[in-house]
Amino acid sequence: MDDAMFAELTGRYYRELHVYCYRMLGSVEAAEDHVQEVFLRAWRARDRFDGRSSVRTWLYRIATNTCLDTLRRGAPRLQPYPDHLLDEQPGPEAVAVDRETMSLAFLAMIQLLPPRQRAVVILRDVLSWSAGEAADLLGTTVRAANSALHRARTTMRQRWPDGRLAWAPVGEPDAAQRKLLARYIAAHEQADVEGLIELLREDIRLTIEPQVGEWTGRPAVARALREGMNLPGHWRMVPTAANGQLAAGAYVRAAGQTAFRPFGIAVLSVEAKALTAIDMFEDPKLLTAFGLPTSL
Repeated sequence: MDDAMFAELTGRYYRELHVYCYRMLGSVEAAEDHVQEVFLRAWRARDRFDGRSSVRTWLYRIATNTCLDTLRRGAPRLQPYPDHLLDEQPGPEAVAVDRETMSLAFLAMIQLLPPRQRAVVILRDVLSWSAGEAADLLGTTVRAANSALHRARTTMRQRWPDGRLAWAPVGEPDAAQRKLLARYIAAHEQADVEGLIELLREDIRLTIEPQVGEWTGRPAVARALREGMNLPGHWRMVPTAANGQLAAGAYVRAAGQTAFRPFGIAVLSVEAKALTAIDMFEDPKLLTAFGLPTSL
């Protein structure tokens, strides 16, 4: 198999494998590294591909083994996924990037599952593979694969008894939600902490990653925001989208500086014209992944 034939057979699956690795690992950076590794391993093994399975199944088997190898050494930290990469998914395999199963809540939930249970849930409940297909890919029996799926579903029901209603985005952001994002950005840029607090629902949850803290409820989040807000001009934000949700790229200007440097990505959950969750990821490199400027 030469370069051109290999590219023709495998290239169409790049984006869905990227999303699959992201779901397995929860990190957009790790997904990029792993999908590159998948194609490298596939290229090296191309002469051993005998056609008994589809090219897609073959690549998914390599991707699964690659991710499981990494997860045995420890899980990467959770990161948001740029929506513009989801929009690039073509063809009938678009189900592989179903936005409901790209929400941060869903990703955080399945990261709590043991790696093989996680793989079974993604293959069966997200990609709609049969029990036999999933078992074959994982190199196990149908009975063992079904048992792993049952245990995973039980864990997920305990955490989210309402199922998708609890963790899936309500739908594509509408005009009112985009107006809320604009108010969120303006409040930051004007250091209007009280204006920001007005946007919060009573059960708001604020998380700042990696491992900075988590606050739940309007009083606790309001205290955290009052302590963390700075003088006007300290922040700039650019609207974007992540995991099917509203988001903003955040930039900060240090004292004595004129340029605003990348800070991270804030992902917002919205219901009934109020913020129900703010997930801030303090990682300057994420701005590049989202196609945003390296400075303002």
